[in-house]
Amino acid sequence: MFKNFFYNFLYKNSKYSQAGQDLFAYELFGKAGSYIDVGSGEPKINNNTYMLETLHDWKGFSVDIGPEDTILKKNIKQRWAICEERKNKLYWSDALTFNYKSAIIENSLDFNIDFLSVDIDPAEKTFLALKKVINDGIRPKYIAFETDYYKEKKDYRLIAYNFLRPFGYKIAIKNVCSNFKKKKIFETWFVTDEINFNTIEYFQWLKKN
Repeated sequence: MFKNFFYNFLYKNSKYSQAGQDLFAYELFGKAGSYIDVGSGEPKINNNTYMLETLHDWKGFSVDIGPEDTILKKNIKQRWAICEERKNKLYWSDALTFNYKSAIIENSLDFNIDFLSVDIDPAEKTFLALKKVINDGIRPKYIAFETDYYKEKKDYRLIAYNFLRPFGYKIAIKNVCSNFKKKKIFETWFVTDEINFNTIEYFQWLKKN
């Protein structure tokens, strides 16, 4: 029922995630979880962790490069500055060189965080950011990884799977689509093997009660 509400209302009027990344995190872990949001973008609209932090008491931190030489990113910085309901730490930093291990310690988080969202452009950099997080010793239980499959020449769905599989990850939800357009596949969601969840298509997940 909650996902149907998301499908019919929240997504079209979204102050939440783009495709339900936060809803899946809440479905898996409930209240008071933990997250890292890499490439966080806007603090509220289409943000993957806004709902989790502000409504369900999740702890974590966000990372965004926020260059000063573009008007758009200046606006994003301003929007974060006035989004007073967001209390968790935001780091303006390069996701490829950021020290995730130090940030985990600084924010008193467990290295086995609940949710990692990785979404920077292009997909090659998103993959490098994912590798950096894992190589810093962090083991998220659920990873929303942006592949941009609909426009990339390389299949980063497979590349990410081949990298994550030896660390004990499986695909939970595949062919995640943007704007509910079945041809616009842009993400894959992974979970650890310990989580009891069988691989399904994105639209199957949306339709489940």
